[in-house]
Amino acid sequence: MTSMINIPRLDLYHYTQGTPEQRHQFSEAIGKAFNETGFVTIANHGMDKALIDELYKVVEAFFALPEAAKLKYEIPGLAGQRGYTSKGREKAKDAKVPDLKEFWQRGQHENPSVEELPRFDEVTGTVFRHLETAGRELLKAIAVYLQLPEDYFEPNVIQGNSILRAIHYFPIEDPDSLPDDAVRAGAHEDINLITLLIGASADGLEVLTREGTWYPVKAHGEDIVVNVGDMLQRLTNNKLKSTTHRVVNPPRELMKTSRYSVPFFLHPKADMSLAALESCIDAGHPKAYTDTTAGEYLDERLREIGLKM
Repeated sequence: MTSMINIPRLDLYHYTQGTPEQRHQFSEAIGKAFNETGFVTIANHGMDKALIDELYKVVEAFFALPEAAKLKYEIPGLAGQRGYTSKGREKAKDAKVPDLKEFWQRGQHENPSVEELPRFDEVTGTVFRHLETAGRELLKAIAVYLQLPEDYFEPNVIQGNSILRAIHYFPIEDPDSLPDDAVRAGAHEDINLITLLIGASADGLEVLTREGTWYPVKAHGEDIVVNVGDMLQRLTNNKLKSTTHRVVNPPRELMKTSRYSVPFFLHPKADMSLAALESCIDAGHPKAYTDTTAGEYLDERLREIGLKM
């Protein structure tokens, strides 16, 4: 029964500013949810409604630019890790058709500047820093749940390879012309440690339950949705779940509308080891993955999803 799915709403203030008891409860709650479904929603993450509203305003303005203007920012050889990635480039692993989207990515450094939109760089940069800070606090709570030192992740995620991605799921003008399996984002798992998603301009995000059914995820107001990525799943030897999720197409009457979404993919530095933690290996849970680094794993996955040749 999908009604029992555990996607709790947690208040980040309870961890960053709470009593020892509140901090412990937060850590246990996020760990339990990440063990069961891999998803939580988070309130009080450090961004107010005005910033989120301006973010979506500048994102919408960027994707409304003429195609020629956007293509100036598509940088060959970077596998979509900076700047613009055009329609038809990315697909879910093992999918036969690409996702129905285009996107923009920024990282810590070396981001192209969008000359047409004076506020774009500043707003996306501010959001990047807010979500990086929130993500680091969440990883501290996760480390405590895993009985690791609270700052276990810190050396690897400060100035790590995190990415802010602004996505435009473009209007589908002729639904009848689409392949049967063409969707806005095919069923997939994220690559990174954790993903922080700032809402979205329309419904569509669904997670796959253990019973094999799809369950819609809805955030409350300005809450963000946070989920486990494959790197954290590997590190914890499947104790924390990188849950399969997708973005489905809207009802036919809404096909000609856009959907915007801004996830933050929290990546560690490339040399971080993803070898399973000894504390997550026992007779009932033998080591499930070969040892690799975050950089090696990212490279492998970028090839699988079509961004790198």
